Amino acid sequence: MGSSSPSPLWGRIKGGGLRGILLALLLATPAHAIDPLYQRQMERLTEIMGSLYFLEPLCGNGQEDWRQQAAELIDLDEPDDDRRQRLAGAFNTGYTAFARLHRQCTPSSREALARLLDEARRLARDIHTRFAE
Repeated sequence: MGSSSPSPLWGRIKGGGLRGILLALLLATPAHAIDPLYQRQMERLTEIMGSLYFLEPLCGNGQEDWRQQAAELIDLDEPDDDRRQRLAGAFNTGYTAFARLHRQCTPSSREALARLLDEARRLARDIHTRFAE
């Protein structure tokens, strides 16, 4: 095998100490927008909405269109493409988590439905109280 010479960037890193390493890291990683403080709660809320989208019709309570509600919530938040994809992914995760295990409405399904509705209400209230303008 032939030897390859180090890249000019590597030479600057090696000779530049910590400053060079930080510069290399900045150049090597794409810039991303900073998530809002409520991102984790929004992801959990959309995940729950995905679960509800599966469970409610299964148990005969299809009163809400949780997919439409999640889409409206995401649109109101005006996320960048990365955050929009993560929120939609959380919804899909919630849906598939229950779709894999539940084929018919059982007492366990009803209990999960009740707990998820309660958690969704708490999360929505918390996000609104703490972060709404």
